[in-house]
Amino acid sequence: MKFLLCIISILIMNNEAFSQQKVEGVYTLKGVHDMAAAFYFSADGKFQFEYFYGAVDRMAQGTYTVIGDTLKLKSDKEAGKDFTVEKQSQKRKGYTIIINDKNPVLINRVRCIFIKGDITVYEDITDKTGKLVTEKIDCDKIYLLHPIYPDIATIIKDENNSNNYFEVTLNPSLQQVSFNGIDLVIKGNTLNCLPNYFLPIENLKFERE
Repeated sequence: MKFLLCIISILIMNNEAFSQQKVEGVYTLKGVHDMAAAFYFSADGKFQFEYFYGAVDRMAQGTYTVIGDTLKLKSDKEAGKDFTVEKQSQKRKGYTIIINDKNPVLINRVRCIFIKGDITVYEDITDKTGKLVTEKIDCDKIYLLHPIYPDIATIIKDENNSNNYFEVTLNPSLQQVSFNGIDLVIKGNTLNCLPNYFLPIENLKFERE
């Protein structure tokens, strides 16, 4: 009986090892005009990512795990931390949001999302000076999302914060990708990815070199 149980355990372990797909190597993005991107997966469970599209360069590094045919990424970047609130206070009615950065391109058209309960009650973008002023808005939370370097939105006000004036700065992590909630599906030598906040493109495929 003990011998039979031992044989069964060995078979189960061998089956799990066989089903654990190997993804080591370089995978490059295919089929997207003027866009270049690539993953490098090492045998020790680490990955690196590079992305180039026009004047926008992005990157990531971290660890990965394979569960069945799903490749899960854990970037070193912490999601939802692309903006830091430097100043906040209560001023006039409505809300004022000011984005500060040395590069004027990076403060223009930042999405400001106002949430009441589970509903988006208002959404707008900052102007060329990085400023957005609203009036007569009742909200619990405010999120910011960068248009050039999209990732998980950053919350700058929660339901316990009664301030309505916020000055924020961009964090160095902005250029990195968190890959939070983005999984890849392994199909032979191809990694498939659904449209997401970072790459909202249908039929995304990365092929092994």
